[in-house]
This record gives sequence, C-alpha cells and structure tokens, in this order.
Amino acid sequence: MKIPPFTLERYFAKHEFSAKYLLSSSDCESLRLPELLEMASPEMRSSWENLQLGYTESQGHPLLLEETAKFHAGLSASNLLVAAPQENIFLLMEALLQPGDHVIAAFPGYQSLYEIARTIGCHVSMWEPDEEADWHFDLEKLAALIRPSTKLVVVNFPHNPTGYIPPQDEFDALIEMLRKKGIFLLSDEMYRFLEINPGATLTSACSNYERAFSLFGMSKTFGLAGLRIGWIATRHQPTLARMRELKDYTTICSSAPSEILSIIALQNKGAIIADQNARVGRNLALLEKFMTKYAHLFRWNRPRGGSICFPRMLGDESTLAFADLLVEEAGIMIAPSHVFDYGNQHFRIGFGRENFGEVLDVFGEYLDKKFKS
Repeated sequence: MKIPPFTLERYFAKHEFSAKYLLSSSDCESLRLPELLEMASPEMRSSWENLQLGYTESQGHPLLLEETAKFHAGLSASNLLVAAPQENIFLLMEALLQPGDHVIAAFPGYQSLYEIARTIGCHVSMWEPDEEADWHFDLEKLAALIRPSTKLVVVNFPHNPTGYIPPQDEFDALIEMLRKKGIFLLSDEMYRFLEINPGATLTSACSNYERAFSLFGMSKTFGLAGLRIGWIATRHQPTLARMRELKDYTTICSSAPSEILSIIALQNKGAIIADQNARVGRNLALLEKFMTKYAHLFRWNRPRGGSICFPRMLGDESTLAFADLLVEEAGIMIAPSHVFDYGNQHFRIGFGRENFGEVLDVFGEYLDKKFKS
C-alpha cells in the first residue's frame, strides 16, 4: 500500500513537542497516572499491581469489552473489537472495501477517514458543510453524491474540525437513507459526550443501523490518548470477523497496562466526562470573549460539540504562513486548514486543555502586537 503522508500528523510531529504552547490539540486534558489509579476499585487496583506483562486477548480484555459495550445500546462484547482508533479505521476499510467501490466522506476531516479508501482504489466523494449555515451538513447534498456503486459513507459527529452536530432527527434520516440503499456507515464518534448543549448527544449509529460501524475510544473525551485504546462496535459480524483476522497482521493485541487503565477509566466514566465537560465549558466561555474582541481578524461558528472549532481568518493572509510565524515568534502551535486539505483561510482551535486560558492570553498579546493600528 503506497499511501501519501498524513499531512496533519506530519505537522503535529514537527511542532507538538517543541512548541511552548498548543492551541490546536483536539483532545481533552490528560489524566495523570496517580489520578486514574486513585479512582480504581480494590479489584482493579489489584489487577493493576499484579499485572503480568504478556500478550492480551486479540479481541480485547473481556472486562474492557463489557465496559465499552455499555456505550452502544443493544450490543454486547461479541459486537466489539478493541484496537487503537487509527488502527480500527484501517482494519475496517481493508475488511470492507474493494477497488472501484465508491465512498463518501464528511470533509474536511481526519485524513485517514478518506485517504485509506482512496489508496485501496476506491472513488471518494467529499460531503462538505455550509460554513454560512453554522457548518451544517445538508442531507440533500449527501443524497446527490450517492451512486449505484456507493459502498460506504463516513461521518464524524461531533465533527472534527468544525464542532458541528446534526439534530437527532437528521441523523436518523441519514441512517434511513443509507438503509434503503444498503450502504454501510462508518460513524466516527470519538468526541461523543462532549456536546455543548445538554441533550445533543446522538444515539450511537451501530445501535440504530445493522450496517453501521461506530468508532469510539479513550483519546478525546477521556483525555487518555497515550493509552492508544479504542474500539469498533457493529452488528455486522462478517466484517467484524474479517477485521479480527486482519488485526493479526497489525498489532495482534493491545497493551496489557493500557487495557487495565482503560477499564478503570470506563468504570469511572461519569466523573471523568463531567470533569472534561466542565473544563470545555469554561474554556468555551473564554473563547467566546476572545472571538468577540478579535472579530475584526476572525469569523467563527460556535461549535455544538467536541473540543475543537474551525475559525476563518479574515483578509488575504494564508493561515499556513500565519501558523508558521505564530509558532516561530510566539511559540504557539495552531493547525492551519492546509493540513486538512481545506484551503488556506481557516485554522483549528482546541479548547479541551487546562492551560487554554493562559495560551489564549499569549495569543491575544501576539495579535495585539502584530495587528496594532
């Protein structure tokens, strides 16, 4: 497989661990190991302290599967496969797609959600939102993209990078559209439970549609990206069985410490998610004030969910050039829209980290100096 470089990940590799400030990270604040272990039940603390560092079950630790199944109504451990989120995308597309298949992907988006299909030899169409309508993804536009050869539609709600979430009735209508034509659905739900407004959480796609695959994991909502644990949930057993076979050629199994730590986190999901949402709410309030102050420089649509948004920079300056200067002169990293293959006028802001207010202050000081009248 000759796949092109992952533009966003190459950009992060260049700056993520050298820039002083990160203003574009999409994950929430990471938990420290002592914090997480403090939450462990006596049984899980014993499992951690007596853990043997050998191979784990390829499908996933039975207790981990039991906990993850709770996120998907009507499904059980037999409907899940544990692997790193990125690995799950790769395994699914390799298991499901053939050269010549047609795939529709929400765009802009995480590159692997469309690039892997393209590299397999699929024809890929992009379903783009309307920035003037709060980044709304219109179902009529999706319907117009469907062909007789359409095999898979890929969506990501809450959406990275815009933070858009459709109403539940529109999401239900999307599923019904695909059901009538027998089209598979990959629903990237990595930012689920980070909805800004209460009640906006969508039903997991795999709970409502027999040909849906729901992707979730520990990286974003739980702030545990370093564990590299995620999962695919689906009712479509033939594809899931093929994914398990293919996993023997990738990681074979997950890290034993990561699985135990993930179980501890999932058993305390209520407290962790509430803490992350409180932080996201505080930071979003700061961001709203910031965007009001700098409305002469940026235009934005307030996100509906997730820990990211996608402002437009006004004027003619490329956000790639601006981002390069920003990290060089102020030590602040942002992700310009170039890394999403989406022109040069937008950039992603991530507001899930604890030091967001501090970074925003430094960013404001830089803007005041750069654009002073």
